[in-house]
Amino acid sequence: DRNTTSLLTPGIYSMSTPFRELLDFDVATLATKLRAREISPVELTEAYLGRIEQTDGQLRAYITVTDTLARKAAKKAEAEIAAGKWRGPFHGVPIALKDLVYTKGIRTTGGSKILADFKPDHDATVWTRLNRAGAVLLGKLNLHEFAYGITSSNPHYGIVRNPYALDRIPGGSSGGSAAAIVARSAAATIGTDTGGSIRIPAALCGCVGLKPTWSRVSRYGVLPLAYTLDHVGPITRTVRDAAMMLQVIAGADRNDSTSSRERVPDFSAGLDSEITGMRVGVIRELNDGLSDDVARSFNTALETLRSLGATVDHVSIPSLPMAGVMNGIITWAEALEIHEEWMRTRPQDYGDDVRRILEIGMMTPATSYIRAQRARARTLAESIAVLSNHDVLVAPASSIAAPKIGTTHILEAREDRVDVVAAILRFTQPFNTTGQPAIAIPTSLSPDGLPIAMQIVGRPFGEPEIIRVAASYERARGAIAPPPEIA
Repeated sequence: DRNTTSLLTPGIYSMSTPFRELLDFDVATLATKLRAREISPVELTEAYLGRIEQTDGQLRAYITVTDTLARKAAKKAEAEIAAGKWRGPFHGVPIALKDLVYTKGIRTTGGSKILADFKPDHDATVWTRLNRAGAVLLGKLNLHEFAYGITSSNPHYGIVRNPYALDRIPGGSSGGSAAAIVARSAAATIGTDTGGSIRIPAALCGCVGLKPTWSRVSRYGVLPLAYTLDHVGPITRTVRDAAMMLQVIAGADRNDSTSSRERVPDFSAGLDSEITGMRVGVIRELNDGLSDDVARSFNTALETLRSLGATVDHVSIPSLPMAGVMNGIITWAEALEIHEEWMRTRPQDYGDDVRRILEIGMMTPATSYIRAQRARARTLAESIAVLSNHDVLVAPASSIAAPKIGTTHILEAREDRVDVVAAILRFTQPFNTTGQPAIAIPTSLSPDGLPIAMQIVGRPFGEPEIIRVAASYERARGAIAPPPEIA
C-alpha cells in the first residue's frame, strides 16, 4: 500500500475507453453487472486505482491508497461471485472511507499530524459490515483536520479541491469523500456529519449525501468529534446508491451502546414510488439570505416537487435559528473533552484553525453546555409538530455555491458581505442538534458551473420518506452535467 502524499507515477494503468465506461456506472448498475459476471471486480478495481493515479495529484481526495489490499479483495470477490457466493450489491464494488473510520492495521489519521502513524487494532463497525458485504477498500479519504471544519483545506495532507473547479473548496469535513465520488475515484464513500459534514460536501460537489437519524448507524470505531452530535452515513452518486449503502451499515451494534434497536426497514422499497399527495414543508427560517443563484435553483426544485403531485407549503420552526448556536456550543465542549490531553501536550501539532476552535472550547462554561443540551428538545419538538401534518421538510443545503479556497467572506450582488462559514453551516447544523435524518441532493449548476443543492429532512427514523422524495425529485430533475475532465 502507498501513501498518496508521496510522488504519484502517472500512467501506471491504462485509462482506455472500456475502463472509463466502468467508472461511469453507479453502484446499482455495477451490482447487476458484477453478479451477472459481465464485468470483473479485478478489472473494475484496476480502473478505479488508475483513476486515483490520474486525478489525485490535483484533488488530494485520498490520504492513503490501499492498492495491494484492494487487488487482493477484488480477486477474492471475483472467485466468490464465480462460485455463486453472491454477498449482495456491494460485492466487488470499490469504495473508500473517510479517514476517521478505523481499519485494522491500516493507518487512520483523522486528517491530523497527531495520529499520522496510528494503526487501529480493530475495524469500525461500519467497515466491518461493508467488508462482510464484499466491498473492496480503495483507501482512506482526506478531510478537514479531525473533522472540525467545512473547507477540507488540510495543512498536513494537502488541500482537497472541488472537482467542478479546482480553485473552490469541496466542503467539509468529508471533502475527500465527496470529491472522490464526483471525480469518479470511488464508487461510493463513507462520511461523517457533526454539523453538516456529509451534506455540505455533497452539496458543494454535486452528489448525494445522506445523514441518517442519530443512532441509526453505529459509531463504534469512528474517531469522534462530538459524541452527542456525530453521525455516520453514505456519500454517493445517486439516491438509490445511498439507500443501498445505508441498508448495509444501519442497525444496532452491541459495541455501541448508543446505537438504536429501531427496526431497519428496506430503504430501497419506495425508490420507484410516486410522491403524489405527499406534503412538503418549506422551512421559513432557512429560506432567507440566499444568493440569487441558490434562490432560483431552490424555487425551481419546489416547482418540480409540485409538478410531481406533492403539496408544497411554508412552515415555521421558531427555535431553529438557535439550533445552530446550540450545535456550536455542544461541539466546542465535547470536542475539547476529546482533545484536552493533546491540547495540553501537543498544541503545536494542530492546524491553526482547529487549534483556535478548540481554544474556544476552553472558554465555554459548563452551564452553557448544559443549557444547550436542554434546549435541543424544544427544537426537536417543534420540528416533530410540523411533521405531524407534513411528510418531509425542505430547505437549501447552503445559501451559496462553493467559495474559492481561502475565502472567508464573499460579496453578493446586493453588496452584502457574507461570512462563508455562517452562510453554509446554518442550513445543516440544526438537524445534527435534533438528530433528524436529512439528505442533500443537487438541484442544478450555477451560471458559473458550480453545484447547488437542497436538503430533505424527515422525522426521526423517517429515512424511507426522505429517500422516496429525493428519488422522485432526482428522476424528474434529470442528469446534471459532470465536472470538467481532470487531466
